[in-house]
Amino acid sequence: MKNITSIAATSLAMVMLLGMSACSHMSTRDRNTAMGAGIGAVGGAVLTGGSPVGTVGGAAVGGLIGNQVSK
Repeated sequence: MKNITSIAATSLAMVMLLGMSACSHMSTRDRNTAMGAGIGAVGGAVLTGGSPVGTVGGAAVGGLIGNQVSK
């Protein structure tokens, strides 16, 4: 069991590092769009009780707002 925990922790660390490096060449507008979509998805899920439609709708609205903020 300890071996599985070690593998899981290492995998999680690698995924986090790759995820952070993926955003290194994004423009400010791209980053704002991605953050807006993420925040909107969480907000949509919370407001609709986890409904997939609410989550996707929240992500779309949040991404649109994030995209327009940097103009």
